[in-house]
Amino acid sequence: MTETVRARRTRERVGSGPKQMPWRRVENSFRPLEVLSAEQIERIHIASLKLLSDFGLEFQNDEALGILAAGGAQVDMGTRMVRFPSDVVEHFIAQAPATAEVYSWNPEKRIGVGGTEIAFGTVGGPPNCSDLERGRRPGTYRDQCDLIRLEQSLNVIHFCGGAPVEAIDLPADTRHLDTAFAFLTLTDRPFFGRAIGATRIADAMAMAAIARGVDVSALSTQPAIMSVISVNSPRRVDQEMANGLMQLVRARQPAIVTPFTLQGAMSPVTLAGALVQQNAEALGVLAFAQMVNPGAPVVYGGFTSNVDMRSGAPAFGTPEYARAAIAGGQLARRYRLPYRTSNVNASNAVDAQAAYESEMSLWAAVIGGGNLIHHGAGWLEGGLCASFEKMVLDAEMMQMMAEFVRPVVIDDAEIGLSAHEEVAAGGHFFGSAHTLERFETAFYQPMVSDWRNYEAWKEAGSIDATRRAHLIWKELLANYQAPPLDIARKEALVEYVARRKAEIAKTGLD
Repeated sequence: MTETVRARRTRERVGSGPKQMPWRRVENSFRPLEVLSAEQIERIHIASLKLLSDFGLEFQNDEALGILAAGGAQVDMGTRMVRFPSDVVEHFIAQAPATAEVYSWNPEKRIGVGGTEIAFGTVGGPPNCSDLERGRRPGTYRDQCDLIRLEQSLNVIHFCGGAPVEAIDLPADTRHLDTAFAFLTLTDRPFFGRAIGATRIADAMAMAAIARGVDVSALSTQPAIMSVISVNSPRRVDQEMANGLMQLVRARQPAIVTPFTLQGAMSPVTLAGALVQQNAEALGVLAFAQMVNPGAPVVYGGFTSNVDMRSGAPAFGTPEYARAAIAGGQLARRYRLPYRTSNVNASNAVDAQAAYESEMSLWAAVIGGGNLIHHGAGWLEGGLCASFEKMVLDAEMMQMMAEFVRPVVIDDAEIGLSAHEEVAAGGHFFGSAHTLERFETAFYQPMVSDWRNYEAWKEAGSIDATRRAHLIWKELLANYQAPPLDIARKEALVEYVARRKAEIAKTGLD
C-alpha cells in the first residue's frame, strides 16, 4: 500500500474535516474537588499574611512604591521592600470583582472569567516550535501566524494566550505590534497582550479598539485583552512587570497575577511552604492592583510545581503539580477571585509522557475549579517549545473535558423505558426508535482517536495518534479561512502598526 493511499484512507476516516464540537462557552457543572480542609486553607491564609507583614515583597518600581505607601503598606525606599499589614491586604482584596467578561471584535466570541465558566487558551511565549516534518526550530513570524491560524481553526479554544511562539526574526521592540496584528486579523478570539512595560499593553489596547471600531476608552467597560503579570519568585516584582500591571488595571483590563513557585527552587520544598508563598505573592500584588484602581478585574494565578532534585529542571504534570493546582483553586475561591491554572508537561516530544502529564494537569485544572486554562494547547518541553501536533492532541483532550462537564440529564426521554417495548430479553437496542433518534449525537465523536479494530487500523497504515494529529493540523491549515474583519478596520490596523514602528524607530520603546 502506498503512502498516498494511507493518507487518503486517513482523510476518509475523518470525513470532510476533523470532527470538532462547535465553539461554545463552557460551564463546569460539577462542584470543585478540594484537597485541603477549610482549616488548612485558613492556616495558609494566616501564614501568607504573616509572610507579607514580616518579610514583604520587593517592588523594583518607584511609582509602585509611592502607590503602596499611600495605600497603607510599609515601604522601605532604600531596600524597596514592602511589608503589608494584614488589614490592608484584606481591605484591598475585597475590592476585586468575582467575575469579568472579555470581548472580541466578534461579539459571538465573548468569554467569561470566573464563576463556573471554563475558558481554554493556548500556549504563550515559547522561543521554539516544532512539527513532525520540519523538526524543532527557533520561532519565526511565519510559524507564529500558522499557529494562530491553527488556534482559530480549533473550536474548543476560547482565547489566545500570548504569542504562541516568539517571532525571533522580528525586532524585539516592535514584534508585539506584529503579534497583535496577527491575532486581530487571523482570529476572532480574545488574546493576551504583552505586559513587559506599559507601552506594549497600550499598543495592544489601541489595536483591539480599532478592530472593534470603538474608542479605546470603551474598553474600560468591555475589556478586550488580558495579560499575565509574573511574580519573580521569591517575592520580587520587577519594574517592567509593575508598569504593565499598572497600565492594565488603570484601563480595567483583567490582570492575571501569577507567582512561579517551584518547590525546592523558587519556594520552600514542601507543598505547604510553596502554597503559602504563592498565596502571599499573589495577594500582595493583587492588593497593589486594587490600590491602583479599585474594582479593576484581576485573576488569581497559580503555577506551583516541583523540580527534578537531581538536575534542578522544572517538572510539570506531576502529582505535586496537580495537588497544588487544585489547592490554588480553593485559595482563589477563598478570596472570591477568578482562577487561572494551566495544562503543562515537561516532555521533549509529543509522546506518551506529554499525554499523561498534560492529562494530569488538565484534570487538576478542570476538577479544581479553574476558570482560565492558560497554555491549554501546544505546550511542550516545559514551555520552551510550541508543537503543532501537541496543539491538536490538547484540543482533543479539552473537547473531552468540555463534554465531561456538561450537566447529566435524567428525565423520562433519557431514561427511555419505551425502548424496552421494542427489545426483547436477550436482544439489542441498535434498531430501536430510541437509539435511531439519537445515534448521531449520543456520544462524543473524537477528532484524533482511532476506534477501529487492529486489522482495519493496520490496513489504513498503522498511523499513531501523533501522526494523525500531524495530518489534522495540516488539513486545518489547508482549509483555513480568515474571520471577516471589516476591511476598513484592517487597513486602520496596518496604518497603526506602520506609524508605531516609525515612532519606536525614532524614539525607542518607552
